[in-house]
Amino acid sequence: MDRNMGDVDRVIRIVIGIIIAVLGVVYHSWFGAVGVIPLITAGIGFCPLYKVLGINSCDNC
Repeated sequence: MDRNMGDVDRVIRIVIGIIIAVLGVVYHSWFGAVGVIPLITAGIGFCPLYKVLGINSCDNC
């Protein structure tokens, strides 16, 4: 897998993932588990949806 996400995109996904996970815990909802998806994609630097759409936000890849 080639990286297709830049550093700014990864940071935004980490922040969004943490916010969703925390809201899920606060409101006792399974929806917080959805926050894991942006955290995983940010961690590996690859987004399958970007691959399908032909998007690449990584400048130095």
